[in-house]
Amino acid sequence: MESIELKKFIRGIPDFPKKGILFQDITTLIKEPSAFKSVIDGVYEQYKDIKIDKIVSTEARGYIFGGALAYKLGVGLIPVRKPGKLPAETFCEKYELEYGTDALEIHCDAIEKGEKILVFDDLLATGGTVLATCKLAERLGGEVVGVAFLIELMGLNGRDKLKKYDIFSLIKYD
Repeated sequence: MESIELKKFIRGIPDFPKKGILFQDITTLIKEPSAFKSVIDGVYEQYKDIKIDKIVSTEARGYIFGGALAYKLGVGLIPVRKPGKLPAETFCEKYELEYGTDALEIHCDAIEKGEKILVFDDLLATGGTVLATCKLAERLGGEVVGVAFLIELMGLNGRDKLKKYDIFSLIKYD
């Protein structure tokens, strides 16, 4: 299944989570086994020959794909969460998103110095979430070898914040 075909499994929800946002709902994609498999296989093909030690993924929709991708690549999965959700000592990184501000945390012992990290999130919009995630991984000594997305919203220019990273997106919306 090519990425253009995957678009038919995603529905747009206007004015969610707030007015003016067109939310790309992936629940319609993940309930379809062939579409879900196509996403995992597509990202796997992109990274199967690159040395990766761990996937760092953000809550909540990033986990859906991050876990399956980590399994397929045979690597560990590191969750990045909103403040107060991880039980051990954490580092925190604040960021801006298209409809406000937020913060993310990672366990201080999640990444060993020099480990090769693939950051995966379901959506690239303004780039704030993934930039904060990359900063957390790098703060722990990880080397971000790529950032991957299911969906990229081209009109929000998220790539501009992530220029120093190798970016891969399966689906692009103008």
